[in-house]
Amino acid sequence: MKYAGIIVDISHEKLDRTFQYSIPAELEEQVEIGSKVEILFNRRKITGYVVELSDDALIEPTKIKPIEGVVSDSVRMDSGMIKLAYWIKHNYGSTIINALKTVMPVKDKVKQDSRRTISLLISEKEAADIAMECDKKHKTAQARLLRTLCENPVTEYSLVMGKLNISASTVKSLEEKGYIEINSYEVFRNSINAGRMEKKNVELNSEQRFVTESIIEEIENNDNTPCLIKGVTGSGKTEVYMELISHVLAKGREVIVLIPEIALTYQTVMRFYSRFGDVVSIINSRLSKGEKYDRFRMAAEGRLKIMIGPRSALFTPFNNLGLIIIDEEHEGAYQSENAPRYHARETAIEIASMCGGKVILGSATPSLESYYRAKKGEYHLYRLNERAGNASLPDVDIVDLRDELRKGNRTVFSDRLSELIRDRLEKKEQIMLFLNRRGLKGFINCRSCGTVIKCPHCDVSLTEHSNNRLICHYCGYETSFGRVCPECGSKHIGTFKAGTQEVEKQTEQLFPGARVLRMDRDSTSGKDGHAAILEKFANGEADILIGTQMIVKGHDFSNVTLVGVLLADTSLHSQDYRASEVTFDILTQAAGRAGRGEKSGNVVIQTYDPESSCIRHAANQDFDSFYNEEIQYRQLLGYPPVKHMMSLRIACEDEALLTSSANILKEISDVEDNMQVIGPANATIYRINDIYYRMIYYKCSDNSVLVSVKDRIEKYIQENNMKNIKVLFDFR
Repeated sequence: MKYAGIIVDISHEKLDRTFQYSIPAELEEQVEIGSKVEILFNRRKITGYVVELSDDALIEPTKIKPIEGVVSDSVRMDSGMIKLAYWIKHNYGSTIINALKTVMPVKDKVKQDSRRTISLLISEKEAADIAMECDKKHKTAQARLLRTLCENPVTEYSLVMGKLNISASTVKSLEEKGYIEINSYEVFRNSINAGRMEKKNVELNSEQRFVTESIIEEIENNDNTPCLIKGVTGSGKTEVYMELISHVLAKGREVIVLIPEIALTYQTVMRFYSRFGDVVSIINSRLSKGEKYDRFRMAAEGRLKIMIGPRSALFTPFNNLGLIIIDEEHEGAYQSENAPRYHARETAIEIASMCGGKVILGSATPSLESYYRAKKGEYHLYRLNERAGNASLPDVDIVDLRDELRKGNRTVFSDRLSELIRDRLEKKEQIMLFLNRRGLKGFINCRSCGTVIKCPHCDVSLTEHSNNRLICHYCGYETSFGRVCPECGSKHIGTFKAGTQEVEKQTEQLFPGARVLRMDRDSTSGKDGHAAILEKFANGEADILIGTQMIVKGHDFSNVTLVGVLLADTSLHSQDYRASEVTFDILTQAAGRAGRGEKSGNVVIQTYDPESSCIRHAANQDFDSFYNEEIQYRQLLGYPPVKHMMSLRIACEDEALLTSSANILKEISDVEDNMQVIGPANATIYRINDIYYRMIYYKCSDNSVLVSVKDRIEKYIQENNMKNIKVLFDFR
């Protein structure tokens, strides 16, 4: 008798282990590691995943239940993915079933599309003669089909049944006579509309050649140390990626290219497709189940060599993965929002170590974590300091919105921005207007003097709650809000309220002749919504493109010579220790959209805090100066990357039970001398759908200590049957 260790498909801490079942003789050939099976569990039939096989029973064999059956329409996991799932569970905290589902972006088989063709089995002369005989016998449909096959010996079955109006019985009659045959073949849902994209032969400049040749030498020497490419916007990082991909493909290996979904555009994909052709595919959240299934199956069968997509593309089942590229690696989208809250960067490095591959990180504004590790020598650092071609960095103006208010300007456009918009419209050049929505809700700002009310202990902005209370969601600090600025006494203080529709309305009023496109969540709701708007803009069908973050991610429009950042402050003062980093990234990326062609560009950054060093460094595209200042701030307050941080989000429907449970979990986990514990404090949104949330934060220079604390919390919850609370771990 053989036995299987099975993870049951129930996400509960008490069931977070394997259960042993026997394998009936009739299922022995079907049950293997990674199989999805049906089992009886607590007297009801459920599914589970086989993660181990054994010849030995762990308990009395007569007490072990048999597997009921194998789920035939499921996708099998390989042992590597199971190993990765256990790594994710250990390092990020979750049940193993959730980790297994994470590494399986496609879990069920989808019925394969198929097409049929009709082929002529006799010579064209014979077919023509038979067609004439059919005419004489008034068998006109048979004659019509035979003459069609004389012109096209292999014809689509659907064409015959549709446009030629020929019945199935007519086809069957000719088939029985041996004149034709019907063949079926599978169709993979992997169409990429190549459109008018032309293949360009780009010659690398000296910086690009040096980076490419250096990394290729590392690959040849089996040096799998991750590489960070820090290149200014427009420096040609993508061309470097493609040269590295060519080298890896030539060695018979495959490539994953991660791009934040918000930047996964038609334009970006076509650059890869025009270079590498049909071995390229994409994965994203808007694809159907069938499209996703086909693309992962094609990868597993070796039909694809390059998969491009957001975070989930990381789990493409390639057999010989050699390279993982993470573009715009600073993006927050690379961290999962749901349990397990894995980060694509660390997970990619683990995958590469499992398969002997290489990880390349690229960004104009690297995350402080990656740059910190590169400076410490954990990553190899490469730089691209010049824009590719003849392009130069844009000229940047910082506009003080406090002055605009004093002048009586109540529109979203400063005088300087309005002046430049009119100039570009006259020159038939294009404009992008970026509304920074990150952190839009919550923080309190004075529009007269620019003051933002912050927590005195955590240096993050306070959030307005009912009863005129301002609260810090890191430590729980509270203070009253008097509705006047504590610095200048102005009543022009409060939270921001602005949106893309309001900006569009004001744009059309102030510039009535301009053709305006708006790109936000509402206008891109369809499957190809992003691509349709961007293609219109790229084709010159609009003068002004208004949008949020999605318009400043990786786009390359040569006729865009002006970018207006309507409000820089929203992300600068959000309730997050990374607010300055996020703002620097957004502003640098936004500014990088201007002047990417032969025409010079301008950028206008509108802000109530023009003295902010973060904004000034972004205007100068000076990452190193920003990093040197920001890392000192992180050092002072013990924030990542100088220290590691773990947050514990505790949820419960019973408010009193939540408070007592949070206090207990803090007490049992606050046992390390070199660890700082902050909280419990109410979460940013304390109650959602009648469920309450509290937060505890842990800081330590050793990440393994935080992992051990996570293990201790999980064990305590399981042993003490704390089934009415839910916890979510987040490692930074």
